[in-house]
Amino acid sequence: MASWLLSDSRGYEEILRRFSQMLEDGRHIFDAAANALLGGTDTEIIRADLFATDQRINETEQQIRRLIVVHGSVHGAQSFPSLLVMMSLVKDAERIGDYAKNLFDLATAKPSLGGDEDRSKLVELKDQVSTLLVRGRNIHESQDAEAARAFLSDADRVQDACDALLARFIGLEGENAAARALTLRYFKRVASHVSNVVTALVMPLDKLDFFDEP
Repeated sequence: MASWLLSDSRGYEEILRRFSQMLEDGRHIFDAAANALLGGTDTEIIRADLFATDQRINETEQQIRRLIVVHGSVHGAQSFPSLLVMMSLVKDAERIGDYAKNLFDLATAKPSLGGDEDRSKLVELKDQVSTLLVRGRNIHESQDAEAARAFLSDADRVQDACDALLARFIGLEGENAAARALTLRYFKRVASHVSNVVTALVMPLDKLDFFDEP
């Protein structure tokens, strides 16, 4: 378990509070963008909120970096491992917002996403990724290592499902499946980044992001 996250330092508490907000903001704009793409929500209705939320994610990342510098200066070398972990995690949280923007840009193009069956599968995967984002934030706040391991297994299955469906779309003949392929790519990357966040509870610093590697 990542015992460094249990520190009673006020500096850590503030870092973790802001980080948790980054994850919630990422979930919010992922849902908004993915629902616009798959459900037909008017992109102009969500544009201002989506980009304002993404800007808040970026600003929070910068705030956390400043807090990390201050905390390291005050507490010295013994705090460096935990601060290095947090520096990595905030980048993962920031990337979730970037992929949400990618989904939004795709939605503005109003691409073909295939027939009802293909769209239904994409909606199912979207819902699973959204659930991962909620679970990832909750697990990070609760510091439940057992739940983290179960989460990482579930996240792997979602990513494998994205790969399997992507392989089918790539193999289609006579259809332009580019938008479907991009959608799956973005879904998988969001699932991967939230998985990276959760690995901090069960892996040492040098193995961070490599939970499923042999």
